[in-house]
Amino acid sequence: MSPRILLATTGRILRQLRHDRRTVALLAVVPTLLLTLLYFMYENAGPTFDRIALIMLGVFPFVIMFLVTSIAMLRERTTGTLERLLTTPMGKLDLLFGYGLAFGLAAAAQAAIASAAAYWLLGVRTAGSVGLVVLIATVNAVLGVALGLLCSAFARTEFQAVQFMPVVVVPQLLLCGLFVPRAEMAGWLQAVSDALPLSYAIDGLVQVGMHPSATATMWWDVAIVAGAVLVALSLAAATLRRRSG
Repeated sequence: MSPRILLATTGRILRQLRHDRRTVALLAVVPTLLLTLLYFMYENAGPTFDRIALIMLGVFPFVIMFLVTSIAMLRERTTGTLERLLTTPMGKLDLLFGYGLAFGLAAAAQAAIASAAAYWLLGVRTAGSVGLVVLIATVNAVLGVALGLLCSAFARTEFQAVQFMPVVVVPQLLLCGLFVPRAEMAGWLQAVSDALPLSYAIDGLVQVGMHPSATATMWWDVAIVAGAVLVALSLAAATLRRRSG
């Protein structure tokens, strides 16, 4: 990778993102609206809303970034933009890590907006700081970016890209501990859950909710998710095709 090309790629993607008002609205507004919906659903539930909202602050960026990135990369291929870019000195890693960095910055802004709304408008309370929540949500969003880039290599149309949602995203949502504590799952389900990176992101958020300062377990969870990001981006580079079809 070339740092100069990587930064140039990141800048290009951020400029494209800035001019796409619908995507900007999706990133900035939708998580806050969904959290507000949860607030009214659990208006009289007290701590239950705090727990669910905290987890959703990590889930929403993951899901949204997976969807946006997989479709964005597919468009790069179907329009021939990717083929033209790869005839320049730009390498696959420059492109994919540029996507990761650009959408990571967008995710940081998204997480900050959603967290601000959750803590100061909706009254979410956690033992740990909001900064740690933003950090984990951002890393989780970059995981969504990396998995979206990886899955887009196997899709030929936008519809096919969306079809990866129930294959890659939904199982992680079901097994991350959101609906049933992981310790109460059957042994084989626990083993599957332990192999899914979203489980560690959610565990990290739970740690923030329970402890006033960062714990070793939380940092270990963040490191696992970051490692999964690097693995997914490397696999995406190995499977990236110049064009669809």
